[in-house]
Amino acid sequence: MGSSYRPLAGLALVAALALAACGSGGQQGAPGASPSGPPRPGGTLRVAVSSDAGCLDPQQVISNDTIWAARQLVDSLTDQDPKTGQVTPWLATAWQANADATAYTFTLRPDVTFSDGSPLTAQVIKENFDKVPGLGPRATLAKAYLAGYLGTTVASPTQFTVRFNAPNVQFLQGTATHSLGILGPASLAQNDDQRCQQVVGSGPFVLGGYVRNQSITLAKRTGYHWGSPLWAHPGEAYLDQVEFRIVPESGVRTGSLQSGEVDAISGIGQQDEQPLTSAGVQLLARANPGLPFGISFNQAKPIVSDPAVRKAISLAINRPEVAGAVFNSQTKPATGVLASTTPDYADAGGQLSFDLNQAKATLDADGWAPGADGIRAKNGQRLSIGVTFVPNSATNQPALELIQQQLRAAGIDLRIVQQPVASLAQVQTSGDFEALWGNLTRADPDILRAYYWSGGANYYRFPPGPLDQLLTGQAAATDPARRAQLVAEAQHLLLGNYSVVPVVELTTVLGAAPGAQGIRFDASSRITLADAWKAED
Repeated sequence: MGSSYRPLAGLALVAALALAACGSGGQQGAPGASPSGPPRPGGTLRVAVSSDAGCLDPQQVISNDTIWAARQLVDSLTDQDPKTGQVTPWLATAWQANADATAYTFTLRPDVTFSDGSPLTAQVIKENFDKVPGLGPRATLAKAYLAGYLGTTVASPTQFTVRFNAPNVQFLQGTATHSLGILGPASLAQNDDQRCQQVVGSGPFVLGGYVRNQSITLAKRTGYHWGSPLWAHPGEAYLDQVEFRIVPESGVRTGSLQSGEVDAISGIGQQDEQPLTSAGVQLLARANPGLPFGISFNQAKPIVSDPAVRKAISLAINRPEVAGAVFNSQTKPATGVLASTTPDYADAGGQLSFDLNQAKATLDADGWAPGADGIRAKNGQRLSIGVTFVPNSATNQPALELIQQQLRAAGIDLRIVQQPVASLAQVQTSGDFEALWGNLTRADPDILRAYYWSGGANYYRFPPGPLDQLLTGQAAATDPARRAQLVAEAQHLLLGNYSVVPVVELTTVLGAAPGAQGIRFDASSRITLADAWKAED
């Protein structure tokens, strides 16, 4: 397989723009040379995860637990090295970009087929990208990567050019993500909901069965031989099957791993780390780039449109306490709008310090007076704010419950509102919330534009303003230094207005039994299983 690429003069490869910063988020606890010998084919890897997003289409799913399964079903045009951040070949063997990043020309491998036997061609890539803008609200990330998409022209079965109406520097990194994973024609012919249930891709595994909120079963793709060069081997997966079990209870997942009922689990609580490691369990960890866990506000709701209220919330949150009490031991308090492993991250830790007295003084100056029960009020309105979350991580509710206690000390009543995981897109689109708790993983700072640009999905109802120019400007900046400057200014503005309150950085931790080998993290801290194998079954 060829591995050449030739960016045209005037535009460096996106990886060179800033992505090398991803290398700071290393893979901790990853297995090296196994005492069990060379990889052993066969067996079933059983993985317990906490939730099911209700959709397996990689172009429509953003919940990490479900991404773990969906990622194995599709390949991408490119891959991204988790150590260096460099974008590397995969389905595409070479690419060029024009001088202003409005056109990208790719050359495909000629020997790839989808799981139903249909061939991968440039026309299929065109059909994939043409469909993305028309997908529903679940496809926020895929649509953001193709912002300004004009269309794709096909020059031959293996060559095509993707064009945009404005510079789109972040697109190349987007081609390495699951959100632009390539689907076969059979999937593209289905509607959004049908695509969620039946995925036809070219990946190392095929969908064997899906029982919503119970299990997702994958089977090895026979004849697969075009794996990413970043993998240990490009051929068929070693495992015969992978079974993802949906187990919401953290204690049940931990017990299942200890008993040998499953081989790996997600969502490990801090209290479970020592018992698991004592039992020989590997704790594989990698810090997630993108948006940290935090609170984002619906600017159209009067009570949180007040900057003083948002500032007081930020000041009243003791981030080290939340990180230490709720999350795994590798978790760090947020120090900026972006996680510290994200390219062009700007450290604003000093602005995110805990200061309860200043929080109270800020509310006093804004006219919020404490009531008899300690909760403040102004003009007859209680300072009561609803924060909505979905249970796609075991830490979400306990983190919010601790934040609820912290905010009450400042006179703020935080109401915790839970919604089903599958309802997240509907809640975001409806705007029927005052604030949302969550995070989003992506190894590129353009994640800010996906969520906070008034011209995009605009879940948080941001009005047009200076932030828009910064977010669209960085997407068009082909000069790395200029892009970094614009991204830094956007972060400064978001924090200056307290439009978002970052709390803790997400670190993905996977508990794996000693016999589970070769599980790897990609640049976005999602697992890849093409190299995974079991020492015994």
